[in-house]
Amino acid sequence: MRKLTLFFVVAPPLLGAVIFGYILFRGPRMTVQHHVREFQMVLPAPPAGTASVTPAPNRAPVPAGAAGLVNPVPASPAALARGAVYYGYYCAFCHGDSGAGDGPVGNSYVPRPADLRLPRIASYRDGELLRAMLTGAGHEPVLERVVPPAHRWPLVIYLRSLTSRG
Repeated sequence: MRKLTLFFVVAPPLLGAVIFGYILFRGPRMTVQHHVREFQMVLPAPPAGTASVTPAPNRAPVPAGAAGLVNPVPASPAALARGAVYYGYYCAFCHGDSGAGDGPVGNSYVPRPADLRLPRIASYRDGELLRAMLTGAGHEPVLERVVPPAHRWPLVIYLRSLTSRG
């Protein structure tokens, strides 16, 4: 009777451990999964209905094409006011209210954010300024994904006003 009791106490956990180990290491799902290794050149296609998180290549102009871009938003007091609001949303924390690169967040960066009132910034063409704004050092490539396309050109107008005040 004692051997039978010992068998019923020891056998179930032992059998459970064996079954668990078999399923864990040799179970059906482990042997049929597709393996993607870093040395494979062709990755499997994404499942249907998925969306890419990689920004589209046309989000920020390429350096060669940036020089030829012209701001499609006419410079007006309304566009300047919208640009000032957008500057407060996206830029003032690092570049400061006046664009001097002395914002509360920017003071903690090394190197410090650029002074947007410098003649070097004023000499940029519209497309170059847009590209520098979206992919410049320090925030690359965050602003490219954060600043909506409708806010970009009014921001360029506002940045032009900063350089004229500098």
